[in-house]
Order: sequence, then C-alpha cells, then structure tokens
Amino acid sequence: MKKSFKIEVDCANCANLVEEEVKKVKGVKSVRVVFMTQKMKIEFDDDIDPEEVMKEVKRVAKKVEPDFEIL
Repeated sequence: MKKSFKIEVDCANCANLVEEEVKKVKGVKSVRVVFMTQKMKIEFDDDIDPEEVMKEVKRVAKKVEPDFEIL
C-alpha cells in the first residue's frame, strides 16, 4: 500500500535526515520526502497496519527534526 502525506519541514537537509530515519522503521518498504513539494510518500509492507507504522514514523521524524509535521 502506498500513501502520500502533506508535511511541513523547514529545510532540504532536514527532509533528507527524516527520510533516512523513516526508512529504518519496521513496516516501511520505501519512503520519499520532498522538501520542494512538502510531501512524503510511503510504501508500506503488505502485512502491517499503516496507522500503527505511522505512529512510529511520526515519533522518529520528530526526534530527528522537532519542527517536522504531518498535516
């Protein structure tokens, strides 16, 4: 399953850092964070609950960049 999220991130470097950390989250097959469009696209593993994975994605993203928001 793939989903796209509107995000708020302050700089391109922060977007890259968030992307690298979110890739490590269990249940995330792939992720792309684009600073210019302020979007994050995530492909989830087939056998997981995306809502549960997103809780961890949000936690990891906030740890890397406290101003990061998923709208």
